[in-house]
Amino acid sequence: MTGKNSLDKIVIYCDGACSNNQQRQNRGGWGAILLYKGKTREISGAEKNTSNNRMELLACIKALEAIKNPALPLAVFTDSAYLQNCLVQKWYLRWQKNGWLTAGKKPVENKDLWLRLLKLKDRFRQITFHKVAAHSQIKWNERADELAKEAIRKLL
Repeated sequence: MTGKNSLDKIVIYCDGACSNNQQRQNRGGWGAILLYKGKTREISGAEKNTSNNRMELLACIKALEAIKNPALPLAVFTDSAYLQNCLVQKWYLRWQKNGWLTAGKKPVENKDLWLRLLKLKDRFRQITFHKVAAHSQIKWNERADELAKEAIRKLL
């Protein structure tokens, strides 16, 4: 990021992780990095009996909840295709139209978190979502992943 415009934008990197994903007893963590005007803020948390997708969503939700000024433009970076595709391809519009059912007529998973995220997203005047490759040495994405894993370890 260079130039005046980059200083007026909040950049978020968010990631989720889950130990024993898809198992009955598991632990999940989420981490997010918020970058603004040369300052860095790290946030994280963890839950038991969750899923990787829930943690990906929660990382984004918690980051958006931490922003006080909805007039500032946001750029959200995630390695979650689930999160990014839903928001960029607007899957949620079909889900809403279909009574929160998938194309296969099954209930949308994580509806509670999607509802929270969509409400938060609508607070902001300008928000973009970007997909980054996981574990590809992108500094802030790697740090968000570390925060999520650290939160899982603290949950023990």
